[in-house]
Amino acid sequence: MPKLSISVGIILIVLGLTSYVATGAASATALIPSFFGIVFALLGLLGLKSEGMRKHAMHAALLLAILGLGGSFGGLISMIGAIGGEMPDRPAAAIGQAFMAVVCIAFLAAGIKSFINARKERS
Repeated sequence: MPKLSISVGIILIVLGLTSYVATGAASATALIPSFFGIVFALLGLLGLKSEGMRKHAMHAALLLAILGLGGSFGGLISMIGAIGGEMPDRPAAAIGQAFMAVVCIAFLAAGIKSFINARKERS
């Protein structure tokens, strides 16, 4: 899980920077995925460096994914609406948010699966 957290962090950092450039650097809010990405990467590094902190760091990363999903879920809904023909007011922002939501959902799914497997191994 720590390596996955680092990978997700890198993906979100790139997403934030790409969104910022794609929107013409109009708003610093396009960098929000990058801020989340930095924290994901740091939590992953902490999990790799300290065996004792791995469990805590990965729980924190999953909480961060829940927060990221909560903040970006609206973009996912907007993109689903766009498929039906209702274009969002700010398409670039909606695409960035939707991508972040999908990344957070995937990380949550992998994390939950990992925790279930770890519990089964302990039993």
